[in-house]
Amino acid sequence: MLTAMPPTLPARTAPTREEEIIQRINACPKLASLESINRALGDLVRSDGSLNSQIAEVIRRDPSLSARLLRMVNSVYFGLSTRVNNIEEAVFFLGLRQIRQLSMATPIIEELDQLQQTTTPTLPWKDLWTHSIATAILAREILASTSLDIDDDTDYLVGLLHNVGKVVMAYAFPEELRTLIATPATTPAEFCRLERELIGWDHGRIGAHYLTSHQLSDEIVSAVQYHNDPDRAPRHRLFAAAVQVADHLARHSGISGGFEQVAPVEADAWLRLDGWRILYGSDGPESSLARASIANSLQRLPSMLQGLL
Repeated sequence: MLTAMPPTLPARTAPTREEEIIQRINACPKLASLESINRALGDLVRSDGSLNSQIAEVIRRDPSLSARLLRMVNSVYFGLSTRVNNIEEAVFFLGLRQIRQLSMATPIIEELDQLQQTTTPTLPWKDLWTHSIATAILAREILASTSLDIDDDTDYLVGLLHNVGKVVMAYAFPEELRTLIATPATTPAEFCRLERELIGWDHGRIGAHYLTSHQLSDEIVSAVQYHNDPDRAPRHRLFAAAVQVADHLARHSGISGGFEQVAPVEADAWLRLDGWRILYGSDGPESSLARASIANSLQRLPSMLQGLL
């Protein structure tokens, strides 16, 4: 029986020195939306006492957010019998949690649209961001099935930002990224190995360093750095584990990670991940319940994405 050979990169010099890696990352322009990601719509959205009319008034000032709000509420996911064209009615139907998700995603989507115009035009930015949002939705649903008590949006943000290191790579390591894009890999973990071989750091570590400079929480930074190897996370392993499983579920749904050529994820492959074991242990009642919940989430995922993108 023949064993498949691991993918190899073209011959090149040694990986970049760590000092230069840090210097290149620090030279990247800041994504303004990351600076304000926890302030989207301000205290209005976070306050239980906020009126729908107040929230609607803030949203009306942002044409892009308004358009996505109406698209989301009129998507198949909500299944309303009549079309909603009123912002305040849409706020009522969606609820504060969905509004927060939308307000976090919209500014970064717009910045990536601008980014696409200033970097290599062949990079599939929309695929990258679709995958990020899908992973955010699934990570939130996965973590809701655990005993972890989360009272903010960390469960969504760890998925939304897990591939931000790839955005940084497009700025800081454009030549290396082009080489990586042209090199097929069997799994996301294998692609990370190629990144480390070529650059010295993988996109998880690059993204974590970048987010640290934006002063995001330790839970988010740790999940981003270890989302392809949650067993190595020194803390907040449940967040990293949820992102790893969510990433594989999104890929199984045909929503690729964006830039890399990675083989499709087969059904139930996530059951063999370290992340699944960390979240649910070995086969048992908890694992069976999680499998049923995930099957339902995958069925609803396309309609949820239709509203957000």
